[in-house]
Amino acid sequence: MQIKTMQKEDGKYILQSAQLLVEGFKGNWPHAWPDLEAALEEVDECLNTDRICRIAVDENDNVLGWAGGISQYNGNVWELHPLVVDINHRKKGIGRLLVNDLEEQVRERGGITIQVGSDDENNMTSLSNIDLYDNLLDRIRDIKNLKGHPYEFYMKLGFKIIGVMPDANGLGKPDIYLGKRVIDWVQ
Repeated sequence: MQIKTMQKEDGKYILQSAQLLVEGFKGNWPHAWPDLEAALEEVDECLNTDRICRIAVDENDNVLGWAGGISQYNGNVWELHPLVVDINHRKKGIGRLLVNDLEEQVRERGGITIQVGSDDENNMTSLSNIDLYDNLLDRIRDIKNLKGHPYEFYMKLGFKIIGVMPDANGLGKPDIYLGKRVIDWVQ
């Protein structure tokens, strides 16, 4: 497997990456990229020169996963968006490799932090279906993963929960924000 930058002229990779978005999110997040047209728009946006767009390809030159990065706060912070791995190749370390690669790409651009929002639209954590405005900090501290929510994947990679946006996806459906500093703390 190889990780490389996807370019605007990479038609095969673009199509495969868009297909991964549709397939990879239709189970728990079907509104994210409901069809190929929406997914192709996302890939096209990720290919802008001010973004990072990295793909993992196998020995047959097929896309197994991809990760994007969006510069924020004058390049100090980069949003990890999106991250997807082919459903048939999950739990094999591809997502971890893509995130680690994105961290290096961000460091090379002078970035300090990576942040990611991880929606809970389907009651996958103990933060859903409750009033998060009531005792928010304790609820974040005591979060429980009820149905395989990806926040734990990010935490295994060193991310920390840095906040929650209550009701981001409707009443009782929050967005969980995670962040990770990619350089050493110097005081």
